[in-house]
Amino acid sequence: MKLFMRYLSILFRSQMQYKTSFWLLTVGQFFTPFTMIAGIWFLFERFGSLRGWDFHEVAICFAVIHMAFAISECFARGFDTFASLIVSGDFDRLLVRPRSTFLQVLGSKFEFTRIGRLAQSSIVLIWATASASIDWTPLKALTLGLMILSGTIIFAGIFILVATLCFWTVQGLEIANILTNGGKEMAQYPLQIYERWVVRFFTFIIPFGCVNYLPLQYILGRTDGDEMFYSLTPLAGFLFFFLCLIVWQFGVRHYRSTGS
Repeated sequence: MKLFMRYLSILFRSQMQYKTSFWLLTVGQFFTPFTMIAGIWFLFERFGSLRGWDFHEVAICFAVIHMAFAISECFARGFDTFASLIVSGDFDRLLVRPRSTFLQVLGSKFEFTRIGRLAQSSIVLIWATASASIDWTPLKALTLGLMILSGTIIFAGIFILVATLCFWTVQGLEIANILTNGGKEMAQYPLQIYERWVVRFFTFIIPFGCVNYLPLQYILGRTDGDEMFYSLTPLAGFLFFFLCLIVWQFGVRHYRSTGS
C-alpha cells in the first residue's frame, strides 16, 4: 500500500506540472456525460416510462455505472494502456523488480482528470436518489456503496483481461471496447429492457446486472422477499475480479521476453 500511494503521489505531481491542461481536461470530463443523461431525459420526456422504470430510477443506474467507470479509469488506466509496455519491451523490466507485476502495471498510469466525470455522476446520483421514492435503511445505503465499488472492480477486471490478451496479440484489441465502453452504455439502463441472452451474459459472465439491476430492485423495494440476497449480489463483482487476477497470472507465466 505504501508503494501504491507513492505511485499516486508521483503521477499526481507530474500531471499538476501542467495545471491549466489538467483543469481544462477535468472540466471537459465533467460536462461530457451531460449529453448522455440529457439523451435519457429526452427519452423519458417522450415516453414517460421504460418497462415500469421512471427517469429518476434509471438516472440511478446511470450515475452508479458512470461513477464506477470513472473511478476504474482513474486507478486502473495502467492496464488499459498495457499494450505499450509489451510493444516497447518495457514489461521485461517489471519482471526483474521485487514487486508484483500487477501492482507495477496498476501504478504505471493514473488519470486524475476523471474526477470531473466522477463529480458529475455523483451530482446525478445525489439528485436521483433524493427524487426517487426510496425508504432508506442502513443496509440499503451499504448496498448502494457496494454497487459503486463492485462496478469499479468489474471494469478494472475487464481492463486486466484485455491487458492479458496482449501477451499473445501484442497489440490491444479494439473489440474489447464492447465490454468497456459498450458495457458502460448498456449498464446505464436496467437489464430488464434487453433480450434474455443479453441479461444472462451480463449477469453470469460479466456481472453488470449484479451491480445495478438486481441490487437496485432491493433499494427500490421491488423484491418479494430475499432482500439479503439482492443486497449482496454486488459481491459477484469481487469474484469476477479474482478470476481476472488468475487469468492475469496465467498470462504473466506464459509471457515470452522480447530479448531487448
